[in-house]
Amino acid sequence: MASSYEPTDRTTLDRHPERAAYDRPTVHAILDEALIGHLGFADGDSPFVIPMLFARMGDTVYVHGSARSRVLRAAANGQPVCLTITLIDGLVMSRAVFSHSMNYRSVIILGRGREVTDAAEKIAALEATVEHVARGRWADARHPTEQELAATLVVALPLTEVSAKVRTGPPKDRDDDMDRVMWAGEIPLRMTAGPPVDDPALTELPEPVTPPAYAARYRRPGLDD
Repeated sequence: MASSYEPTDRTTLDRHPERAAYDRPTVHAILDEALIGHLGFADGDSPFVIPMLFARMGDTVYVHGSARSRVLRAAANGQPVCLTITLIDGLVMSRAVFSHSMNYRSVIILGRGREVTDAAEKIAALEATVEHVARGRWADARHPTEQELAATLVVALPLTEVSAKVRTGPPKDRDDDMDRVMWAGEIPLRMTAGPPVDDPALTELPEPVTPPAYAARYRRPGLDD
């Protein structure tokens, strides 16, 4: 397996090409840390972009939802789709308003999906999604019934036409702005989790239940430093 994805005409960056990344480690790290992707498709003359949970297994990304979902039905039927994922790492405050920016990591995936009909792959994709959200939860929760599986549509999107874009570092101001007496720099942003909030119905159980470690000390991959 190649260490990088092959750029295409559609994934080659024209603007700020220095921010492009096609290597698997960079792409996979962004996908494994992010929780939400936005799946875009065209329905007749109207474009739609729908936020969705997703999970990566190897070189495939899986999305799922109701079997009646319009965007998933379109993807399952082989309609071209675009899945975008973005992580915001900081607000970049420059000396000039024009030069303000953000530090971010993003991935764009282009392609055609396929409906997952194999029962084992479907269960594996759902397990991967649950574990992507909270590692360890799949073993604790009830698994889907046959009826629930039938009501769920899972779509696989291959990582074949894919690229990442990353901006890091301080502001990039013009030389004639550098002597202005004002603050400039980055405001870092990180996702943090608050203390777990118990379901009130837990008080009806015959014995107390405490939050598991993955809830009490929740952190996303990539934020363990």
